[in-house]
This record gives sequence, C-alpha cells and structure tokens, in this order.
Amino acid sequence: MRIALLSYRSKPHCGGQGVYIRRLSAGLVELGHSVEIFSGPPYPEDLDERVRLTQVPSLDLYRESDPFRTPRPSELHDRIDLLELATMWTAGFPEPRTFSLRAARLLRERASEFDVVHDNQCLGSGLLDIQRFLPLVATIHHPITKDREVDLAAAIWRRKPLVRRWYGFLGMQQRVAKQIPDLLTVSSSSAADIVTDFDVDPAQLEVVPLGVDTTLFAPGSAPRRAGRIVAVASADKPLKGINHLLEALVRLRTTHTVELQLVAKLEPNGATEKAIAELGLSDIVTVRSGLTDRELAELLRSAEIACIPSLYEGFSLPAVEAMASGTPLVVSRTGALPEVVGESGVCAELITPGDTAALAHAIGALLDAPQQRARMRAACRERAVNVFSWESVAARTAEVYQRAVERRDGPSAVSRPHDHAGGPAC
Repeated sequence: MRIALLSYRSKPHCGGQGVYIRRLSAGLVELGHSVEIFSGPPYPEDLDERVRLTQVPSLDLYRESDPFRTPRPSELHDRIDLLELATMWTAGFPEPRTFSLRAARLLRERASEFDVVHDNQCLGSGLLDIQRFLPLVATIHHPITKDREVDLAAAIWRRKPLVRRWYGFLGMQQRVAKQIPDLLTVSSSSAADIVTDFDVDPAQLEVVPLGVDTTLFAPGSAPRRAGRIVAVASADKPLKGINHLLEALVRLRTTHTVELQLVAKLEPNGATEKAIAELGLSDIVTVRSGLTDRELAELLRSAEIACIPSLYEGFSLPAVEAMASGTPLVVSRTGALPEVVGESGVCAELITPGDTAALAHAIGALLDAPQQRARMRAACRERAVNVFSWESVAARTAEVYQRAVERRDGPSAVSRPHDHAGGPAC
C-alpha cells in the first residue's frame, strides 16, 4: 500500500508527534508498505532510510529561536501565507488549518501516487478536500479540548480571552473529525473523550495503543542513582502538572535525598523556570532538553522512579518508555494513565491529579521500599514487552487503511504490501 503520512509538526524527540511519525512509518515499511511523510516544521529526524520525507514549508512563526516572529514581505507568496500571518497577528494558532491546505494542494497534484492518506492530529479543513480524491484516515491522540480546559483554569481573568482565541482552531477540528469515517486513537479513555467533546460516532473510532522500542528502552546493568526521579514533559504547559511535582519536591527534600531530572523544553523565564528558582530547587532539579532516544533511554534506566504528574493524558508514551526501562512510576489517576500502567501498585502508584501532598507521599514511600521497587521493575518490563509493540501498531493501523480504501473504492482496490516491497517508497 502507498501511504501519505501527514504531520503538521514533527518534534523529533521525547514525546510529541515526531516519535509517533518516526516509529509508525518504520513499522509500516517493515511490513512492506511504502510511506512518504509530509511534514511541516520542525521536521522529523532519524527516519528509516526507506521512508521518504517531503517538507511542507510554512512561515514557521513559532520557531524556537524566534517565536511569534514577523516575516519579511518577500516570504509571503500566496493566500495561505497571508492566512497564517493574519491568524497569528490576531492571537490564533494557524498551523492545523494552513498545513492542511498546503498538504491538500500538494496531494491533489500527486493523487495517483498514493492509495491512502493518514493525518496525525492536524484535523484541518484541507483534509476534507483531500478526502474528495483519496481515502483518508486520521489519528486523534486526545481532544485538544482538554488542553484548553486546563489552560483556561490556570489563566488569570485578563488572559482568558487570549486562551480562547489561541484554541480557536478547535471548532474546525470538531467539524472535520465528524466527517472522517475512519479515526484512530490511542486509548479507550481518549476514545470516550473524543466522542463526548467532538461529538463523533463511536463507530468511527478504532483504538490502537502506541508502542515502545523494548530493545532501546530496557533495564541496564549499572546501579540506579539513589533518589533520582525522572519526569518527561513534552510541553511546558499546566496540563503536564510539573508545578505540582516541584511543590512535592519541596516536601520530599526535608525527609529524603532526591534529585529530579526534568526532560522538557522550558519557556525562557516561564512559569516552570520561575518556580524552580522561587521554590529553591535549583540545586536538585536538572532540566534536560533535546535528548535523543538513546540518551532518554539511558536516563530512564538510571532512575529509581519516573513520575507523570499530568492533569490529563490521552496516552503517555513516556510512561510506556519508563516501564520498558524497568523503572517504577508514580502517575496521576487521570485520562488514559490507569489504562496504560495498569492496576495501582503493580507498575505504578496512582495518585489524585494535582494533589501535591499525595504525590510527595507516594514518591517518598516508594523510595523507602526497595523490595517493592524491585517487584515493580519486573512488572513494568513484563507489561511493556507484552502489551506495547510498534509492530502491532503498524499492523493494526494498516488494517484501518485497508478498511478506508475498501469503503471508498471496493475490496480489490489495493495490492498487498509485498507488491510494493521492492519498489521505491513513494
């Protein structure tokens, strides 16, 4: 099958869409399919050599080196560029819409080269154009309504209108999702939230959990660092609950020798940076960003505990990577986290989200229980190996592709994977 895989931004490492795109595409080509990724910036890295990448340039108004920049007039070439700039200037987030319009323009010219298109969480209005000439599948990791709820709750009253405007693309995503018959999501929890918040028919949704590379993410032979806690946050946002973990550390350090390795790209002079300084935690908190998968795996296997203090998660790839590394967890009982880590006390201790005292107590109790940690390490590894596999993700995703193609073109429309295995990945 010839697959066009769309990703409006593909953050390369440590959570985010880039990991999903990289691992799924590798699994699909391993099954004999051909895959071409169409990505906006930042572009994916370390792709399988059999996977083709087509960059879909944008104005890149939120680049890390120059966020909310004003482009030069010479950079504005068409109405999509103007739409992108105007939306940013009026405090909105344009990328889902503008990427989908650019992708539709590219694919319209190359429709004969693909059997199916798979969108990753963009849900822009351009997808409805694509659906007119190619079968379409879309992944919704979780409804972004959850991000909006948490951001609104955290915002002071003067900023609430700006938060609502930033999430103005949500109405478009809801309308588009309802018109795509074949939707993927990563957990039963996310599926229920998508049905409620996006008003889609449950029959549209197929749950395919994410996977983990259990060869790379694995326990090591070196002893773990006493008192080391690792937390991975793919975004510096209230949704990730890092502020609650920092407050828990203030309590913990009075009774335990602890250090936090925080894997995150923090906003310069943002709330998290300020909290670390104001709470007097600079001596025990190390912020790491831009880690490769290998560096992240080494860090996870060095820790005694991994922590996911989020207020909501549609899945949590870092939780699965920690389990594969044999690292016990303390996680919030919210969203898909109970579904991912299983029963409390086996692989992870589950606590009420946002409860700083409970978080500090759970981490401290686990640090004081080496035998329990040993049992949990074994259970974590077993669960990761037996439940979460990228090979399974690719195979089940391809089944949904086939269903989408047959829905549109009939059961004999696409040749089997091995018919393309020796040809170019296009």
